[in-house]
Amino acid sequence: MSLFKRLFKTNYKSDEKAKKAKESEHGKYYPEAKAPIDEKFTYYFNKNGGKFLYCENMEEVLEAFDNILLENDWYEKEAFCFDEKLVSRFDGFNLNFVQDAKAAFFLSPCEALVSKNGSILLSSNQVKEKSLKELPSNFIVFATTSQLVESISEGLRKIKNQSTNYIPSNITTIQDFQPEKEKDFMSYGSSTKNLYLLLLEDL
Repeated sequence: MSLFKRLFKTNYKSDEKAKKAKESEHGKYYPEAKAPIDEKFTYYFNKNGGKFLYCENMEEVLEAFDNILLENDWYEKEAFCFDEKLVSRFDGFNLNFVQDAKAAFFLSPCEALVSKNGSILLSSNQVKEKSLKELPSNFIVFATTSQLVESISEGLRKIKNQSTNYIPSNITTIQDFQPEKEKDFMSYGSSTKNLYLLLLEDL
């Protein structure tokens, strides 16, 4: 059973002594050094300020998408989307799909979810030749649990293996999801996005 199912769908019981010992060094939610990649991704993605909604099927994905629109008053607004499959999949929410940076949000799939730092890996398959700064500040990313990888290099290998005719360009990651956060040295110059992740279980 995946971590996501344990977190969201069951009452997961753990040994309190082991739990306290684990928490003592790094804090309550810090993942173990050899923790499963789903656990590490969850920790770092949340630490980066991302908001993810775990879904077991497409019905739950559509319900979560509806809740995001309601929360942000994005109904009948413009949505920036390059992906025709997503346009078809999320049709019926009174959205006007455009390719304009002034849209309320950017709707996109991704290449991979990187557990080592909780980032989202994108390429020209999702953003064409646009830089992140040329896209709306709000993102809704649709991904599946099979897209979880340990590191960026593993994600790059996955892109290469899946690309039979050509290797996509404009490969980039998003890791900063807190628009109001004061920039530190490590995040200076990065493009901050208010990001929701719709994560579909497919394993």
